[in-house]
Amino acid sequence: MDLELPTETLELQALCRSFAEKEIEPHAAFWSEEERFPSEVFTKMGELNLNGLLIPEEYGGMDVGYVSYVAAMEAIGGADQSLGAAWNAHSTIGSLPLLAFGTEKQKQDWLVPLATGAKIGAFGLTEPTAGSDAAGIRTTAREDGGGWVVNGGKMFITNAGTDISIGVTILAVTGKNDDGSKRYGTFFVPTGTEGYTVGKSLHKLGWHAMDTRELVFDNCWIPAENLIGEEGNGLRQFLDVLDGGRISVAALALSLAQTALELAIDHARNREQFGSPLTKFQAVQHKIADMATEIEAARSLVYRAAWLADNKKPFGQAAAMAKVYASEVANRAASSSLQIHGGYGYIRESKISRFYADAKILEIGEGTNEIQRNVIARNVINAKRR
Repeated sequence: MDLELPTETLELQALCRSFAEKEIEPHAAFWSEEERFPSEVFTKMGELNLNGLLIPEEYGGMDVGYVSYVAAMEAIGGADQSLGAAWNAHSTIGSLPLLAFGTEKQKQDWLVPLATGAKIGAFGLTEPTAGSDAAGIRTTAREDGGGWVVNGGKMFITNAGTDISIGVTILAVTGKNDDGSKRYGTFFVPTGTEGYTVGKSLHKLGWHAMDTRELVFDNCWIPAENLIGEEGNGLRQFLDVLDGGRISVAALALSLAQTALELAIDHARNREQFGSPLTKFQAVQHKIADMATEIEAARSLVYRAAWLADNKKPFGQAAAMAKVYASEVANRAASSSLQIHGGYGYIRESKISRFYADAKILEIGEGTNEIQRNVIARNVINAKRR
């Protein structure tokens, strides 16, 4: 079993680390305090071909696969979770529906600007009354005049309100089947479309620099060619690309946990109590040992899920496991690291306070951990016995 990362993956990770050290880390705290998404930095990432890592070269991407993408996320997310989370949303659910189900024209018009980094992508699923219950959405799209009229609202949507937004891909109810069940469609709504309103930026507990908003659709007409994939199959299409997003969130969580560990070690080496550095105290040593052990276990789960995806093997269960475990490890690591920092960790000027605030959402976004456990249990219970 070869656990070494390929040379090209390590080179990509090194590139991302160098970029993060120069362009992200020195400014991340300022962006967080100002609650401002750094569009200019995202554009620079595009200039380095980092914004289409999962997109084929013919559409402006690099198609490096999930293992390399996870390695890159360890570097970007480790510098700033807000930018990492926005990059995650753009790279997966903001772009992959177009790649998987879009027409050639849709790919040229919308996917290419996303993959090259000229624009940023967004996906609108969650609503005020529907999140974990994706089938419970109420936003509707009805055929009218050679197009579709969209009515409803989306909540907690990432990237759609930035100054480099190209638009948002949404899931909407398109009618009912003969048995009374809902039909769904996936649609692309360009920024600036009449009847499409982007609300004010939401003030969150963490991810302060990531743009998150409510979206409102009021008799918003879009042409027929803005339907992505097959009408009636929108929910299945969304679920098909969601597993990749779970790998990405798991990688984001892994990056947070690793940073929390490194911050704890640095502080413990330099902080003295009773005449000795904190690293000399067994209680601190045990916290660091537990953090390091759990992070390595999480890393194995995340990279295994990524490897399965790259090798075209079923990876839904592995992605759910990686997301559950890595996100919970991230929360435990952030808490332990802050405890080691003591009072210094509790002031907002400290790095660990920002990562601590960012950690909780990892157990909620991209499908709550309760939903992930449902997915895991269903697969395990129904699996054929060996």
